[in-house]
Amino acid sequence: MSSKKKNPNAVALGSRGGKARAESLSAAALSAIGKKGAQARTSKVSPKKRSEIARKAVSARWAKAKKREEK
Repeated sequence: MSSKKKNPNAVALGSRGGKARAESLSAAALSAIGKKGAQARTSKVSPKKRSEIARKAVSARWAKAKKREEK
């Protein structure tokens, strides 16, 4: 593996291109892209870890709902 550093100008241009593309896509298209990424990430995680992540997400949603209820 080489220890070659990335060109910061190329990195900046790549980032700008991604942001410009994201601005031109609809919310549904961005959601579809996000779902593909989420599916790819979860396929690499063990069922036990997925369960822990889901449990944590549920508790965060409930905490958020309780916070809204108190206001």
